[in-house]
Amino acid sequence: MFSVIANMFKIPELRRKIFFTFAFLAIYRLAAWIMIPGVDYQAVQYMKERSADWWDFLSVVTGGTLQQCSLTALGIMPYISSSIIFQLLVKVVPSLEALAKEGESGRRKIHQYERYFTVLLCMIQGWFIVRMLMGMRFPTPGGGEIPLIETQNPALTQLFMVMVLTTGTIFLMWLGEQITEFGVGNGISIIIMAGIISRMPSAFAQFLGNITGAYSRGEPVPPEVGKVLAFIGLFVGIVVCVVMITQGQRKIPIQQQKVARGRRIYGGQRHFLPLRVNAAGVLPIIFAQSIIILPAALLGGLGLRGVADMFQIGTFWYTVVYLAMIGFFTYFWTALTFNPVEIANNLKEHGSFIPGYRPGNQTALHIENILNRITLVGSAFLSFIAIFPQMVAYFFNINQYLSGFLGGTGILIVVGVALDMVQKVEGHLLMRHYEGFMKKTQRGSRTY
Repeated sequence: MFSVIANMFKIPELRRKIFFTFAFLAIYRLAAWIMIPGVDYQAVQYMKERSADWWDFLSVVTGGTLQQCSLTALGIMPYISSSIIFQLLVKVVPSLEALAKEGESGRRKIHQYERYFTVLLCMIQGWFIVRMLMGMRFPTPGGGEIPLIETQNPALTQLFMVMVLTTGTIFLMWLGEQITEFGVGNGISIIIMAGIISRMPSAFAQFLGNITGAYSRGEPVPPEVGKVLAFIGLFVGIVVCVVMITQGQRKIPIQQQKVARGRRIYGGQRHFLPLRVNAAGVLPIIFAQSIIILPAALLGGLGLRGVADMFQIGTFWYTVVYLAMIGFFTYFWTALTFNPVEIANNLKEHGSFIPGYRPGNQTALHIENILNRITLVGSAFLSFIAIFPQMVAYFFNINQYLSGFLGGTGILIVVGVALDMVQKVEGHLLMRHYEGFMKKTQRGSRTY
């Protein structure tokens, strides 16, 4: 492992990419600590102390930037949302589909539309966040109140802060593009991963605080230590499972037809059509989390508080609807991005077939049946990952902030981005004839 790391820095181009990546990530983390002008720093600290659970939830949602009331409080999620929306629109809007088929120029045009829509989403989300922050007032020990934002002109202050938050997201989008161009891996994904990983030190600090607190109160310390060890073991196990499912594929054998030209016979090669077990990635959980909050918000706004409480996080109906939506969006996204009929037609046009199945309709049905079965496995895995933090929080009696590292979108994003970066670095190493992360062993005259 150490020799591989040393080889990474022997390649000038790869070394330059790694330094660029870390430099831009340092800028991102620095921006996360610059507060929005006009926000009372003492009020923010007071809210962290008096409303720890609420601020922990904000940290989970935004990677800690909204918790700090920083310039990048919106994060990069508006751009991610815009990209997902346009991926869906390209499949259903004929004009955008035709634009995507034009090649690089068409993709640049769609990317430009994504940026414009990102600005619109930033302004909408920023308006809601600023309205929420401006309405926050917290009681002080002396009987008074501390406003989070104190202003004489609320309308102008609100407009200014919305523009600041929008600029922060656009700046992050620019940083991500620079990392993609000059660094290693996809810049947007790396920024999301950095925001998730940045929460880890505070999470372990909470564990250590629980241990020292139990010791100072004279309570038994071993149970708290056992929680830490169990948490670390579960974290390693979940990471291994995520890697296996993320890399898992079902390979369908494909046979190429033989063609005789003169005295020579061409073709006849055998290859495979790989189908990923989790083809939808993290998107079903993101969609489900975005939509599941609507019933509680709408019912609460209509005054049906009792019914709205049935859809709060952790309740039975919330869990049932949440899992059902994850299953639905897993199949929906897979069906949207993977067309068995189109694949069967492409195989037929190129003179290939699946052994035992006639080209055309039978091949499409066979691919569809396999895809449905492995998508069921991927859907079950995503459902387990989504509710596992709630299970851990209940059985180990820890808050959602700590258990959130064991599931949900965070662990899927971190593992997926890390695997992508490792593969790209491995490609650079192997291209320069260096040994990669995956070592090869020689047995006799064959290499495995």
